[in-house]
Amino acid sequence: MAKQAALGRGLEALLGPDTGAVVPRPERKGPAVEEKTLSGVSEISLDTIETNPDQPRKHFDTEALQELVESIKNLGVIQPITVREIRPERYQILSGERRFRAAKTAGLATIPAFVRSTDDDDVLLIALTENIQREDLDAIEIALCYKRLMDECSFTQEQVSKRVGKKRGTVANYLRLLEQPAEVQAAIRERKIMMGHARAIAGLTKPESQLKILRKTLDENLSVRQVENLVQRAQQPPVARKAEPDRPMPEDYRHLTDTLKHYFNTTVAVKRSDNGSGSITIRFAGDEEVRVFLTRLQTIQQNQH
Repeated sequence: MAKQAALGRGLEALLGPDTGAVVPRPERKGPAVEEKTLSGVSEISLDTIETNPDQPRKHFDTEALQELVESIKNLGVIQPITVREIRPERYQILSGERRFRAAKTAGLATIPAFVRSTDDDDVLLIALTENIQREDLDAIEIALCYKRLMDECSFTQEQVSKRVGKKRGTVANYLRLLEQPAEVQAAIRERKIMMGHARAIAGLTKPESQLKILRKTLDENLSVRQVENLVQRAQQPPVARKAEPDRPMPEDYRHLTDTLKHYFNTTVAVKRSDNGSGSITIRFAGDEEVRVFLTRLQTIQQNQH
């Protein structure tokens, strides 16, 4: 059974029942015909959802999926999936199967989802395009609209940019936000950081580096410029430390090395620290050479007696 999800102010404005296009359900037996919000987000029971057998993606990376599971346990599902109703209270995934699988593994009972009909492309296009123009939406909400235009209306980035009157680069920047770690997306949704912060953080390729900058940004309330400077410094290759010149080895150590080389006829290395401690390394090529070493040591011991 689908129920309307509790949403933040921005997403409620974008996807709530007072702004989305309303499409009647197919007529059913009963006293009245129920209506649904085309672009609304609902919390849907995972038990009522099935995967799409025509989904071209059959393999899901186990490690990446487990990372998503842990993220969902901590933060919930940041990006709703999209489903279509195939029969009363039964749904099939149109996009988001990876999130669906991760949510089940994480032990969730429901998942946020866009519920749509398969024959409402024109209405969906109008509703999404109009809602994108709202001023109270955060960057993730806008990015989700752009992604839905691409996924559900088969638009390219160029077509999306023309439809919403934005440069293609702008659309690409918003879509790139959806590739950020869930913690970064959540910070945008909660308006703890702005899109400028997120764009700067996206300059780093490793998630652990992105999260390190995010935490510093939140802890110190950094400006976008300060975050950009941090990212620039993080991208610079580390400065190689100059090797310290080798200190001359005391005469006794050189004599020890020469003596061991003479007896064992192999490479011998002696390392000594400033406080006098160190190690002696004797190289050997195989078991036979070790046996030769032992024979020579035994000979030395016998000569001493």
